[in-house]
Amino acid sequence: MDLTIEWMEKITMPKITINRAECTSCSTCWSTCPEVFEEDPKDGMSRIVEKYRTGGDPGTGEIPAEHEACAQEAADICPVSIITISG
Repeated sequence: MDLTIEWMEKITMPKITINRAECTSCSTCWSTCPEVFEEDPKDGMSRIVEKYRTGGDPGTGEIPAEHEACAQEAADICPVSIITISG
């Protein structure tokens, strides 16, 4: 892959945040978009899959554009509206 393209993809990766404190563990997000979300076996709440997490925080990350549509769908149907996607 051309380094310029790889650099541009990194810059334009959508940022995603889960307010884990408000998560109800309904499973909607990880059922809708398992490429981005998963259940944390320690507390049963939603988290971002490890390869997309940033700063070691299970509730923040950056996802490739190819997963933005499914992540947005999960955010839109989350019953407590705790998922934010920007950029």
